[in-house]
Amino acid sequence: MARCIHKILVIGLGMVGELAARLLHQNGYQVTGLDRNRTDADYPFPFLVEDVRDKSRILSAMEQNDAVLTCLPYHVNLEVARAANEAGRHYFDLTEDVSNTEEIRAFSQTSRSLMAPQCGLAPGFISIVGADLTRRFEKLRSIELRVGALPQHPRGLLGYAFNWSPEGVVNEYLNDCDVIKDGHRAKVTSMEDLETIVIDGVQLEAFTTSGGLGTICETFEGKVDKLNYKTVRYPGHCSLMRFFFNELFMRDRREEAGQILVNSKPPVKEDVVYVHAAVEGWQGRKLSREEFVRSYYPRVIDGKEWKAIAWTTASSVCATITLVAEGKVKNRGFLKQEEISLEEFLGTPTGSNFSIRPHG
Repeated sequence: MARCIHKILVIGLGMVGELAARLLHQNGYQVTGLDRNRTDADYPFPFLVEDVRDKSRILSAMEQNDAVLTCLPYHVNLEVARAANEAGRHYFDLTEDVSNTEEIRAFSQTSRSLMAPQCGLAPGFISIVGADLTRRFEKLRSIELRVGALPQHPRGLLGYAFNWSPEGVVNEYLNDCDVIKDGHRAKVTSMEDLETIVIDGVQLEAFTTSGGLGTICETFEGKVDKLNYKTVRYPGHCSLMRFFFNELFMRDRREEAGQILVNSKPPVKEDVVYVHAAVEGWQGRKLSREEFVRSYYPRVIDGKEWKAIAWTTASSVCATITLVAEGKVKNRGFLKQEEISLEEFLGTPTGSNFSIRPHG
């Protein structure tokens, strides 16, 4: 089947954006990179220096492409999405921000193209996995989705490193969380409902954070008694973050909080991404539990080693773009991640990266 996406504009060539652009280029797309900063990097695709705040320049760049992928911070994405909608170009992003997604969804109802936010790891891949597990049951009881991006060799009491956007992480810890409770959608406080979780023999903890579920609560309301998302961390992390945000009143100073945390826990190269999805329900008369549990480590792609958080996120959005391009999901309106088939996702060149269970 002929692709409906041939040319794609990738905006924001940071860690994830650069890899996503390289993966798309490898898979036969005509990629153009765009960033506000000039770089001496040796990209295998053309590169534009533009500021996304200049709408006319961004629209001009979009006109030369069939789709746009933004890997920018969440607060910049909305204007890019509006421009893509105006230009009639397919739109993809990695945001965890709920309010941005709701606005994008509102104008996608009359869009000539596809609006697909939240195409990363969580939200994104984790929703695809969770929805796939539910198809094995006749009646559902619970859906539990857990994801964590952590240093392999933690040090200090926090046991953490900021390999992801500090703005995004702070919002995850402070914004209210979507859940399904007793069959109905609800909001709960972040950094609550602490639990112990063990993956590959490593004892971890998990607690509620915002943004990881995307639209899956809406999809499964009335179909399952309990659904929630939690972030995975090393033991003791949640207690310290509660102290930092609540007792030191850093929740009222989010930007400064992010700066302090990155300064104290800068990025590391050797990371690990934990994914744990579990669904309980009835298969016939039997109450059963199905799980998808993986530990993902850095890997070499295009001759360079990439962090686990980078390749899992980039691989996920590239797989979604491929499915749209090949006509395996709709190409107009708003795309929910849980509408994507896990089998078809894993069958794409980049989605196949999630199939194996690599060890460090």
